[in-house]
Amino acid sequence: MALTRRGDHEHHEQPIHAAVHHPDPDAHIPCHHLPEQGLGENTTYELLSSELLLDGHARLNLATFVTTWMPSTAARMMADTADKNIIDKDEYPQTAAIESRCVNILSELWHAPEQGDSTGCSTTGSSEAAMLAGMALKWRWRERMRAAGKPTDRPNLVMGVNVQVCWEKFCRYWDVEPRAAPMEGERFHLGPEQAVQLCDENTIGVVGILGSTFDGSYEPIKEIAAALDELEAQRGLNVPLHVDAASGGFVAPFLHPELEWDFRIERVQSINASGHKYGLVYPGVGWAIWRDSEALPKDLIFDVNYLGGHMPTFALNFSRPGSEVIAQYYMFLSLGHAGYRRVMQNAQNVAQYLSGEIAKIGPYRLITDGSDLPVFAFTLAPDVENYTVFDVSDRIRERGWLSPAYTFPEKRQDLSVLRIVVRTGMNLDLADHLLEHLAEQTEFLESLDRPLPAQSTDKRQAFAH
Repeated sequence: MALTRRGDHEHHEQPIHAAVHHPDPDAHIPCHHLPEQGLGENTTYELLSSELLLDGHARLNLATFVTTWMPSTAARMMADTADKNIIDKDEYPQTAAIESRCVNILSELWHAPEQGDSTGCSTTGSSEAAMLAGMALKWRWRERMRAAGKPTDRPNLVMGVNVQVCWEKFCRYWDVEPRAAPMEGERFHLGPEQAVQLCDENTIGVVGILGSTFDGSYEPIKEIAAALDELEAQRGLNVPLHVDAASGGFVAPFLHPELEWDFRIERVQSINASGHKYGLVYPGVGWAIWRDSEALPKDLIFDVNYLGGHMPTFALNFSRPGSEVIAQYYMFLSLGHAGYRRVMQNAQNVAQYLSGEIAKIGPYRLITDGSDLPVFAFTLAPDVENYTVFDVSDRIRERGWLSPAYTFPEKRQDLSVLRIVVRTGMNLDLADHLLEHLAEQTEFLESLDRPLPAQSTDKRQAFAH
């Protein structure tokens, strides 16, 4: 939700072009107030469609991790089911059953114990799923502390500084101290040593990231878990591990099946992932899965009966369309394991092709190459003085390509990069067009005999997430 103030708006009305069939061609579109008389369905559709042409082209958006293409039949399925309220399980039992099937599929995909009682739910995205997982960590820590007769007023959560902003929100909203390990040298995420150093008896958990938004790399989840095992053996601190697999949860099982990052590791208590990222569904759907019922405190689950029947619910949101969950199941059925593997492999092939070719252009140095997520980051060589990655981002944007330029966090603020996210819909032909345009703009920037005007401060603080 965008936060705006009334005074932020420009108080004007847009004239309706005479070419649009409307009873009064001199009428104006009321931008910031409800019109006394409606414009009609067709006129409104034409006007909004025209205005939305000013948005960037989703397929050329190299910034977002969010799915921008689905099969037309999937989009039709979503339209057909947009009126189903997923919270109303009594009225829409089959949608509820489909959600349960998806939870079971993901539990199996992430190697939950076969004879266990893994549990989970759909969410509006990984941000909500992360909040739910964080709440479960805090509640379990509080129970342990109370049982030991210790105070519960100073919980903390350990993570790398590269976490997505949802974890910062969780800590602020739920009064948890964030302990973020800074980047250092060529280490751009949380490592085992840094995780252990930040833990104490007030640590509710450690968050490991399977796919950093800064550079697409995986954090060493297995090594972090082993370090926490050793911490428990030496100091008696039992610190659970949560894996934020917002993107990697739908990539690693297919491209890196041998990688141990999930419930195969006993210390991993919960996992979140975004169905609307590499789960291949339009926004917004996410998933939160716990390895067993013990990992999810029962007093976080509410029972409601006013929709008909008793229904347990654990979510920050309540009413929302069931279409995204149905679309997730549609993609599971239509692609299967082999189909997901093929899609992810194609994306990684394009990412590694792009990173390899960009490295050959001249002034660029790779930070990552797309060998984890189909995502990579690159920067300029130290001797480039006449332009910055922000200038490169602006230049390729003129051809429609949206690639974010941003500065890394504290202790590596000297490093500014460009990032490219390869998703379904990005093929080798489009990749070649991007390389051609990048080479053209780089040649132009290299030809400058003096630096371009400095970018504004807020432009240089572009998002990494």
